[in-house]
Amino acid sequence: MDLRKSAWSFSVMVVLLGLLVIQICQSKNDWEVPRCDGWYNNLGHPNRGAVGSHLMRLMPARYSDGVSHPIPSHPNPRRLSRSLTSGPSGLPSAHNQTVLSVFFGYHLTFEIFDSRMPGCPPEFMNIDIPMGDPVFDPSSTGDVQLPFHRGPWDKDSSQSPNNPRVQVNLVTAWIDGSSIYGPSSSWSDTLRSFSGGLLASGPQWNMPKQDGGRSGMWSAPDPSTGQHGSTGLYELGNAWANENVFTAAEGIIWFRYHNHLASQLQQEHPGWSDEKLFQHARKTVVATFQNIALYEWLPVYLGNRTLPPYPGYQKFVDPGISPEFEVAAIRLGITAVPPGVYMRNRTCHFRKVVNIDGSLSPALRLCNSFWKRESVNIETGQDVDDLLMGMASQIAEEMDNVVVEDLRDYMYGPLRFSRSDLVALTIQRGRDFGLPTYSEVRRALDLPPVKTFQEINPELNSSNPQLFRDVAELYGGDVSKLELFPGGLLEALHGPGPVFSSVVLDQFERIRNGDRFWFENRQNGLFTDSEIRAIRNVTYQDVLVAVTGAEASDVQEHAFLWKDGDPCPQPAQVIASVLHPCTQLTTLNYFDGSKAGFGIFVVCLFLFPLVSLLVALLVAYIRKSRYTKFQKRRMAVKRTEEPASGIAAYEWLGPKKPLQSVSVEVEEKRRVRVFDHAGSVVRCLNLCNQTNLNILLSNDHHQKVLLLKVPKEYDLVLFFEDENRRAELVKQLSPEVEGMGQQIGTRQMREKDLLSGALTREQRAQIVETFIRHAFSKVLEIEKRDAGDMGGVARKKTRQVLQCELAATEFADALGLKPDSLFVDSMFTLADKDGNGYLSFQEFLDVIVIFMKGSSEEKSKLMFSMHDIGGNGFLSKEDFTRMLSSFIEISNGALSKSQADEGIQAMLKTAGFEDKELITWEDFHFLLRDHEKELQFSELNVKGLEENPFNFKFFKVSHSQRKQLAKELRLSPGTKSVPLKRRPHILHSTNVAVRQELRRRQRNKYSPKVYVKARRDQYKRNPVQQKIQEFKRFVENYRRHIVCFLVVYGIVAGVIIERSYHYALQADSTGVPETSMAGIIVSRGSAAAISFLFPYMLLTVCRNIITLFRETFLNRYIPFDAAIDFHRFMAMTAILMTVIHSLGHVVNLYIFSISDLNILACLFPKVLVNNGSELPLKWSWWFFQTVPGMTGVLLLFVLAFMYVFASHLFRRISFRGFWITHYLYVVVYILTVVHGSFALLQAPRFYIYLIPPALIFLLDKLISLSRKKVEIPVLRAELLPSGVTHLEFKRPQGFVYRSGQWVRIACLMLGTDEYHPFTLTSAPHEETLSLHIRAVGPWTSHLRELYTEDSLVELGAHPKLYLDGPFGEGHQEWIDFEVSVLVGGGIGVTPFASILKDLVVKSSNKAKIQCKKVYFIWVTRTQRQFEWVSDIIREVEEMDTLELVSVHIYITQLAEKFDLRTTMLYVCERHFQKVWNRSLFTGLRSITHFGRPPFVAFFSSLQEVHPEVHKMGVFSCGPPGLTKNVEKACQHMNKKDQAHFIHHYENF
Repeated sequence: MDLRKSAWSFSVMVVLLGLLVIQICQSKNDWEVPRCDGWYNNLGHPNRGAVGSHLMRLMPARYSDGVSHPIPSHPNPRRLSRSLTSGPSGLPSAHNQTVLSVFFGYHLTFEIFDSRMPGCPPEFMNIDIPMGDPVFDPSSTGDVQLPFHRGPWDKDSSQSPNNPRVQVNLVTAWIDGSSIYGPSSSWSDTLRSFSGGLLASGPQWNMPKQDGGRSGMWSAPDPSTGQHGSTGLYELGNAWANENVFTAAEGIIWFRYHNHLASQLQQEHPGWSDEKLFQHARKTVVATFQNIALYEWLPVYLGNRTLPPYPGYQKFVDPGISPEFEVAAIRLGITAVPPGVYMRNRTCHFRKVVNIDGSLSPALRLCNSFWKRESVNIETGQDVDDLLMGMASQIAEEMDNVVVEDLRDYMYGPLRFSRSDLVALTIQRGRDFGLPTYSEVRRALDLPPVKTFQEINPELNSSNPQLFRDVAELYGGDVSKLELFPGGLLEALHGPGPVFSSVVLDQFERIRNGDRFWFENRQNGLFTDSEIRAIRNVTYQDVLVAVTGAEASDVQEHAFLWKDGDPCPQPAQVIASVLHPCTQLTTLNYFDGSKAGFGIFVVCLFLFPLVSLLVALLVAYIRKSRYTKFQKRRMAVKRTEEPASGIAAYEWLGPKKPLQSVSVEVEEKRRVRVFDHAGSVVRCLNLCNQTNLNILLSNDHHQKVLLLKVPKEYDLVLFFEDENRRAELVKQLSPEVEGMGQQIGTRQMREKDLLSGALTREQRAQIVETFIRHAFSKVLEIEKRDAGDMGGVARKKTRQVLQCELAATEFADALGLKPDSLFVDSMFTLADKDGNGYLSFQEFLDVIVIFMKGSSEEKSKLMFSMHDIGGNGFLSKEDFTRMLSSFIEISNGALSKSQADEGIQAMLKTAGFEDKELITWEDFHFLLRDHEKELQFSELNVKGLEENPFNFKFFKVSHSQRKQLAKELRLSPGTKSVPLKRRPHILHSTNVAVRQELRRRQRNKYSPKVYVKARRDQYKRNPVQQKIQEFKRFVENYRRHIVCFLVVYGIVAGVIIERSYHYALQADSTGVPETSMAGIIVSRGSAAAISFLFPYMLLTVCRNIITLFRETFLNRYIPFDAAIDFHRFMAMTAILMTVIHSLGHVVNLYIFSISDLNILACLFPKVLVNNGSELPLKWSWWFFQTVPGMTGVLLLFVLAFMYVFASHLFRRISFRGFWITHYLYVVVYILTVVHGSFALLQAPRFYIYLIPPALIFLLDKLISLSRKKVEIPVLRAELLPSGVTHLEFKRPQGFVYRSGQWVRIACLMLGTDEYHPFTLTSAPHEETLSLHIRAVGPWTSHLRELYTEDSLVELGAHPKLYLDGPFGEGHQEWIDFEVSVLVGGGIGVTPFASILKDLVVKSSNKAKIQCKKVYFIWVTRTQRQFEWVSDIIREVEEMDTLELVSVHIYITQLAEKFDLRTTMLYVCERHFQKVWNRSLFTGLRSITHFGRPPFVAFFSSLQEVHPEVHKMGVFSCGPPGLTKNVEKACQHMNKKDQAHFIHHYENF
């Protein structure tokens, strides 16, 4: 069965193959078929006469520079046109040449040349219109120009005077039917029906098809109606066939003639294939066309001058079209064109034609017949027949110098300038082509020279001498400057003159003799002798009779001439005055109707960042609200709970401020206490001493508001849930007041009025601020204007300030202490002499005078008196202990109660007071004997005055005070004398310089020397030398960064310059120099920068590869630590380039939207084809209908999101949002590749830049992916104070890292794709890995929540982690410096925990390391926040037998050391350290300091302690403010010629 099937299939294949061979044999021709594009006509020179061949100059080109620039001194073409060709129409041809002959000549010129298409790149020689021109400048503006686009040329020409510009012919130079079948095989195939050898017809069998949208057909706009596009135009072989209805009719004749012959051949040879029928019909049509053109039409055109007999094919003859022929000689035919054309039928009835407005005319007006899409006069094949017969009967205009106004003033132009001047354009085209002058051509043709204009045509000169005078005047009377075309017009008399006749005869003779496929060539095998004779006998009349409804008697025998006795004479010679007038010139702005849409879209485009910002704000709001809810769930006390005591209410703090949930309690002692939701007292009002009390109640909005107005206090404004609670509070207040004989006033008013009249806390604070300023101005002798002049203050406010008395809470707030502090209570009680519970201006002044100007004895006596309540000069041991406790408690919880008691006992023991029951002031002062200087310079650090001590808004220091302070400095023991001019920052009596100097004083044996060495005097240089030295040190410190920066941005600048130079000067073929140079250069230059930056930005985030390369020699040359900084710089530069690129394209698209299509086709030859429509595409097309436009818009949108979410603010608010939007980089690269792949302007280049870094990045990602998805079990989780979570987890196999490195982790319970970076706190020698993570955001807070006891019980096990890393960073290089300084702030101490443990292990193992000394500075708000760090430091101190590590702890919660609030605390710390050799605060041997570290002084002293060290490593990690201060200090120190400090810090 299978065998039979196979045999049957094989038999079918054989039969089909046989049929195919038979078909091929039948269709095979026994003669060579000429190519449509003219190639290989001449076998020795295949490109001769072919499409795109050069024009063949008869004489050298004539350019001003010898290359391509036209001569500028020629007369204005428009003025020359009007002077030369103006004249009345209606003068008939002397030889009775018919209009049919004229338009046959048009068709013939379309057959052999086409150089009218605009050249690329676009170059313009626009024609200036003389002011007041009646047609083009009737308003006399003087700024009108006729558009003129230079023609196409060979790009290999225009190089030098030896290689001047050479124009090209866009059709074949042969008379080979290219105007009938098209100049290419594809064009020809489009016209064919592929059935019976016919050309495709439209709805009417005898008419070509229309509206095919072929790109090759020229479709200029109709100047009379403005219609444009290909709709309604015939598809013919001649691109310009639809220029007017008359040339279209000529094309239709030959379309019909082909189908006529093909139909005859099919009847004679029914077995012939379509191809054979088509080619036989084609060769006959072409031969007939050759015969009619040269042997029937040409003698008529030349006035009975004929070609010599055909000599046979001459292969050495070049048929190339000469510019002299194309642009001048053959153009004489335009003078024969009439202003209108008749239409008639077979019965000699000359029909009326319908005009645009519906009126009737005797003939079709030429100027209104250009590029007609719709015409009521030419609708059917019969209408075409009538037009042809009318053209055969109508006598043409005389061939002279006169051109009808239809061509001279109303020739079609572009849409934006609908009319033009054909004569001026022809003159300008001659200059574009570099034609020689008329005299030079005469000389080349061996014609007698002419010396004057009159000698050109004596007969015409005698009849019209003014013409020659006008032309001579335009050329300055120099006939040698007369151009060829004007000269040919002047010599014409009843036909072409000797010059033009010679040029025309030469051209057609070369075309005929050089054509291998000429019909008379018996060697080509196209025709037999009999067939040649038959073709020679065919006339144009025969063709017309064959393809129209006319009989031989309806058309004269010689269709190109009309003589008496021929059928159907014309009614009259057509003149313009009897015809419908030409439609006037119209102008069009291509951008009309698009301005608003374009502007709105561009604005929307650049609002993308704002949209992204709004989305980011929405995300931030959602994240914040969720985090707030999460925090509320964790709070032990809910606001919704009823208070334990008091009345629940909400305190109003001022306009636009949220209400605070409080509870109000009225005590028996007539005190009103206000508690917050946590139960802490936020306010206390003493009503016992008040004589008047005003209560204001709201009487609208459900009567919920109460205002309690207490003199000398800001108002208490409360909102209640209901009126009952408010009434209850009023009830509690009233009995107490009435019982004391006080008057209570209760008033009701509107809520709005009540709130507007309330004295808020802020308003009261302003009054208190002014109060304190003026108090200090009295003490420190500050000028009135510096203290705050009240001259312009309202009288009411002035009275409030002068009458102001401070409450205890305001006094505590001014000192920055808690209201219930023992220290505040004691001092307030001492100062409140009248015991009214408030401090008056004088009472406050008496206290601050002592603390600001008093001696150490006065200050200690005042502090002693604060607690000597009885005033007997003695304090019991309990009172003394309470006094010391009041000093210690201002540490705000820095010490526990046990630590405070331990410190007090140490002080008593040191002073020998442990057995004394009563202590005098002398004993107390003896206790402070070693700290008299601290007490001398201590002060009341009033809140607000210390915030900006150098701002003289609050105070000024007198000259005497400066001298006194300088004197005290010089006399301070253990310090060097320092000139005053070296200390510019002097405060009031507690000068900052004094503070800094005291920090550097010679300390006891427990203080390291690094803090006590005096600052080395600076080298004295002039400012220029200092700047030079600073620059040198900067280059030395950042040489790697500078080199890499220069390399990267040098490449960026290089690619920008290369692309800009290319499009500005080199890429002539793109058309950039003459169109949108600025926009294209900007967009392409910025695109080149983007193409480099986007891909190579990936290298900066290849963490694994960077970590690997850090261990190689490359680390000496490349700053790997700055990878993220480089990433940020490159990203910002790329974003900037993207914006510039977009702005360039906005300019480009505007230019494109107002540019002719012929310009755009030069710029974008792969996308747009110049078909003459001239109407540019709308801006919306570029944005929404092109791949680059749509991808560009999407790229802007995506980049806006990425940029906004990558900003520092939103990265902190929503790290997950940053992480997710940054994953859009994949979309960015895909869109960028697609964006450039469409190749609108240049070949794709982005992938060239992308491939190398993308492969490296992919490798790095694969490394991360290989370990990211390995689940890591958590071995131990511990929740430490201050929101720190300690995680200890299993160390993966093969996990090798160095101390100071970091990892990224993801928790499986919180999402497997959200990774966060944390520094390892474990040391490399440990078996497990550990992290200390502080809960400061949503993710870390949720992570901490997961490891609570309740969560672990619910989950049953510790949630597992994903681990990625380790990654290298600058902190791991601590080991490469002899001296390393580690600065950790807050949770930023984590990398140094690993480093310190690693250092101890290495030193105990006696490992050889370069690092000899490590200074660890720990800056923390209070040591209790990070007690786990204290444990590590304690371990380091125990193991550090070689004293490699020097630890210094700075507690910033406390005020400055010489603030009175901390003076006693400082004394306690030093006494405790003397006794126990450890810190009272931390329990460590390390020194504990109060305030912020003085980095400059610290680094300066390091240079003296380690004079032999030339480079010191500084490694900081913490809040941005800390790292910035460290960086500034390093930069300050690196200005000197000493050891310089290399600062490292990490960015996550």
